[in-house]
Amino acid sequence: MDNAIYASLTRQSGLMREMRAVANNIANANTTGFKREGVVFSEYMVPLRNDGETLAMANIRGRMVDLAAGGVTKTGGQYDLAIDGDGFFMVQTPQGNRLTRAGAFMPNAEGEIVNPDGFALLDDGQAPIAIPPGARSIGIGTDGTLSADGEPVGRVGVFASPDPSDLRHVAGTLFEAGPAPEPLAEPVLRQGFLEDSNVDPVTEIARMIEIQRAYELGQSFLDQEDQRIRQAITSLTR
Repeated sequence: MDNAIYASLTRQSGLMREMRAVANNIANANTTGFKREGVVFSEYMVPLRNDGETLAMANIRGRMVDLAAGGVTKTGGQYDLAIDGDGFFMVQTPQGNRLTRAGAFMPNAEGEIVNPDGFALLDDGQAPIAIPPGARSIGIGTDGTLSADGEPVGRVGVFASPDPSDLRHVAGTLFEAGPAPEPLAEPVLRQGFLEDSNVDPVTEIARMIEIQRAYELGQSFLDQEDQRIRQAITSLTR
């Protein structure tokens, strides 16, 4: 295959992956605590001959998570929490502990505080938080201290934000971090609020149009290269 086609195919493949990331951002523009993602491109040099010639190809190094805070919406729910500033909640899943900024929680039948998927919210010691049976009033201080009927029963864990390159998006609003993050000493929580998605739909749609045009340009180039090769073969075999 012609080197130009190889290079173009790597570019097309990268654009397709970026399109999927942008489409996922748009689909989650209204998802509580969602963080937009972007694709990181780099140049990959492939040696062609022993004389030092190389072919430049596109390489997708991974996805980068945008940790910018989203807007905050007041809900009044006593188990709804928003983090003011940096940090993540931690929830317990069958695959291991995961980080999230989505603060919509509720008590389950056993009294544990869980998210809508049933994953337990963890305290600053990475243990599930439980509400005493019969508790009528739940208060959560700005430092994460959780009180039931005026008595402290635990402290919601808020963990330091890892480097974005160490975050891996696993599902929905959940992330897996490389090294285990440490709990923040002075977190700031807001009870009765939820953090919105940080996706700007207008910006993402504009980016989607740019990617589509770039992909169409690349496809046009591939079609022209294919036609050129066909014409060359036809001329040589006459």
